Amino acid sequence: MKILTVIGARPQFIKAAVVSRVVAERHANGAKLQEVLVHTGQHYDENMSQIFFDELGIPRPEYNLEISQSSHGRMTGRMLEKLDDLIQDEAPDWVLVYGDTNSTIAGALAAVKLHVPVAHVEAGLRSYNRRMPEEINRVLTDHAADLLFTPTDIAVENLRKEGVAQNKIRPSGDVMFDSSIYFGRKAEEASKILEQLGLEQGSYILATCHRAENTDDEGRLRAIFEGLSEAATKIPVVLPLHPRTRGRLEKLGILGSVGEKIKLVDPVGYLDMVMLEKHAALVVTDSGGVQKEAFFFKVPCVTLRDETEWVELVELGWNRLVSPTSGIVVTEGIQAALGTKGKEGQPYGRGNAAELIVDALIAAG
Repeated sequence: MKILTVIGARPQFIKAAVVSRVVAERHANGAKLQEVLVHTGQHYDENMSQIFFDELGIPRPEYNLEISQSSHGRMTGRMLEKLDDLIQDEAPDWVLVYGDTNSTIAGALAAVKLHVPVAHVEAGLRSYNRRMPEEINRVLTDHAADLLFTPTDIAVENLRKEGVAQNKIRPSGDVMFDSSIYFGRKAEEASKILEQLGLEQGSYILATCHRAENTDDEGRLRAIFEGLSEAATKIPVVLPLHPRTRGRLEKLGILGSVGEKIKLVDPVGYLDMVMLEKHAALVVTDSGGVQKEAFFFKVPCVTLRDETEWVELVELGWNRLVSPTSGIVVTEGIQAALGTKGKEGQPYGRGNAAELIVDALIAAG
């Protein structure tokens, strides 16, 4: 059986790493499995992409479509065109897609139009904000897919409410939980980031900011960095700075003043990021994946958004939503979260999601 896997952004590299490792294990144990890895190039920083591939042990992709830095429609259209030819040439039994990116919807659409079955990992997530391109991508992918691997019970219910056939829904747990277990151990062995940045375990805030809804809105962006700067007067704040965010701060003329208060660093590799997450006193982010990773490492989190797909983290008390309407609001949200702990619970499975996904694909043939 041949699986064609379409990925294009760093969170997808992480998810694909654990599934690809199980594919290789099943193949070594006699299963007739072949994976063809396609990197759309959606993540524009190829050097950073390569760091992730190296650290995660992912084989070099057989194809790199080199499609990036364009509008959503143009990017998706170009991906569709190239994937259409590629799928016909490779003739896979399954096309496997992850998450909610343009690469995901392009892979799903190209496959279904060629009558190739689609499997969607991380299916059923909903923010119920249709202004987010990611929301449209995930909804359309779910309704095009033949197998939908859901990370949580809430994701299962979302699909049922939308009329997705029960026999297509496969509760699997979250592959990111698998990843946190495996790479959490590796990070402790390999990462020296805390020493390099002069940070002590449990005595700093880790922050990230990259979503367009925050970076492209001057009021929200100023509020986030005013709040983080105020928090940094009490506890060190370290922020791996996304190029988009750096560009916006430069355009607003505040990069220098922000850098005087917050420890701004270049984007880091995955193992270094895991190490920073594991040992932070608090994580402040607008990323979906980082919210979960903070929870996996039992670190409280503030999410700088109006909504989240990972509602179970809010219900358990490990995550709180803070809409960045002002610097004061952000500062108060951070202060309220520091030192807190949520309830016990593990809504993301048992850490064997990748095995369940691969075995279901083998069974489906």
